[in-house]
Amino acid sequence: MIVVMKPGCGNDAVGRVVERAHRLGLREHLSVGEERTIIGLIGDVRKVDVAALEAFPGVERVLRVGHPFKLASRAFHPEDSIVAVNGHSMGGERLAIIAGPCAVESEAGYVEAARLVKEAGAGFLRGGAFKPRTSPYSFQGLRREGLRILARAREETGLPVITEVMSPEDIPAVAEVADVLQVGARNMQNYALLAELGGCGKPVMLKRGMAASIEEWLMAAEYILANGNPRVVLCERGIRTFEGYTRNTLDLSAVALAKTLTHLPVLADPSHGTGRADLVPRMCRAAVAAGADGLMVEVHPNPEEALSDGPQSLLPGVFAELVEALKPLAAAVGRTL
Repeated sequence: MIVVMKPGCGNDAVGRVVERAHRLGLREHLSVGEERTIIGLIGDVRKVDVAALEAFPGVERVLRVGHPFKLASRAFHPEDSIVAVNGHSMGGERLAIIAGPCAVESEAGYVEAARLVKEAGAGFLRGGAFKPRTSPYSFQGLRREGLRILARAREETGLPVITEVMSPEDIPAVAEVADVLQVGARNMQNYALLAELGGCGKPVMLKRGMAASIEEWLMAAEYILANGNPRVVLCERGIRTFEGYTRNTLDLSAVALAKTLTHLPVLADPSHGTGRADLVPRMCRAAVAAGADGLMVEVHPNPEEALSDGPQSLLPGVFAELVEALKPLAAAVGRTL
């Protein structure tokens, strides 16, 4: 349920609504805008007398939210959210460009890759220290050593680092290094992990599960929001369909639709979405045109030698060309790089 307060109403009016919510056993989440404060009521709202609540001083109207996701909904937060990350941001006018190898493989190799993507125009570094893989025999990542290398790359480049966390037990170690904690597709509905990330104190990037509906994706984000972390970013990375020519099917309609349903930033990952380096630049351009707030691209100096996802990784020079090609397109849709 959403309580929309009148413009200019004071803290006393907001406090009275919050007090009534507490008496009914509900929790509240405040969204303070430039003109209005919006109060989201969480819990069993069937006990709320809407007419009585609308009679409170300072209350403009009370709305029942039709979607099961409340805090992620635009009804609760009509304006686009911008997630600030150490001098950079996701959401807003500037497109977030995230780049780097799929996995952290060695210190020298990763730091060199980080330097190259920064020179090409990336604003964030990606790289997996913990790697969830379909096969137990595939490279699983350098784990704690990988985190140390990520910290070194951030120190060398000054760029924020995004890396995946796989279990609640690993959150403290990953959060100590990462500027943004990523939840991968395989963990999108790991509700214990999502709930713990609500208290991690760092932004969270939530990738869509490979067979998840848009509503399930947004409900997963709701777990993080409801547990106290408002800094959530969504990432469409392709879903599993019958198509065999690509690794996944990059669902750009989900990007466009999510932008109408939620205030959270929505990014696209064409690398995992296609699994083919030759398709990544075109799908990056398509994602920007569809309204994505940013892109996550895998870049590797030697893709043929990559321990993970080499076929979908761009060479640094190709990535640099892509960033330049995106600039006029970004300007055409009112964005900057």
